[in-house]
Amino acid sequence: MTVPARPLPVSPAPRITVAGMALAPLRLLGVLCHVMWALLVAFTVWNRYSVARRRAFTIRWSGRLLALLGVRLAVQGQARPGGKLIVANHVSWLDIVAINATEPSRFVSKAEVGQWPVLGRLVTAAGTLYLVRERRRDAMRVLGLMAKALREGDTVAVFPEGTTGTGHGVLPFHPNLFQAAIDADVIVQPVALRFSDATHAISPATAYVGDTTLLQSLWWVVTARGLTVHVHVLPPMRVTHADRRALAEQVQTQVEEAIAPGRP
Repeated sequence: MTVPARPLPVSPAPRITVAGMALAPLRLLGVLCHVMWALLVAFTVWNRYSVARRRAFTIRWSGRLLALLGVRLAVQGQARPGGKLIVANHVSWLDIVAINATEPSRFVSKAEVGQWPVLGRLVTAAGTLYLVRERRRDAMRVLGLMAKALREGDTVAVFPEGTTGTGHGVLPFHPNLFQAAIDADVIVQPVALRFSDATHAISPATAYVGDTTLLQSLWWVVTARGLTVHVHVLPPMRVTHADRRALAEQVQTQVEEAIAPGRP
């Protein structure tokens, strides 16, 4: 039985301090230079990098990007090596950076992202699997690509809520994408993401919801004080002969419990 959706609290607008305003230009300049460096690598030597070197570069680059944004990375637990499906709650575009700084992954994304000027090349170089949402049958194609990547030992990451939330809770996990792990018979690795700041256990600065634009979200992040992303890697789950709906509900419950403020 699918867990019904629960209304989530609406995050208050983040309060921007004078100190945050002063740091923002330097942070934005650093981020711009860092992204340009990644684009240079993507367009020149990325295809010649070994798998191990790509992994090391992704971890280092993602961790540095968080630092330049003023975000501290706090990791609890460790992902199982080898092919696996990472399943996480979704709060912000920062989720992808935080996961890649911990366990480099291939993400599933809408096809339009691959067409973005310049940045589309960066996303594609990361091994993103694109889904054409307008095609009803395209989900089956992407599930096949996911299963193939998992069998070959890749780590694939998904956000089964299908949208971002405020961070105060977890929306129901759609079970469809879990089928790829079942078909490939690899583990599911739940990951719980929570953002806090100097005054909030659940930071309003990272909630990428409603009418929030990417630029607005970026501004809230670089002006925040004491922002930390908590990445809790939960115990892996075997999925042999699992029912995808039951599996989705079980993972959802574990992630929801892990992001509750005050839990160790």
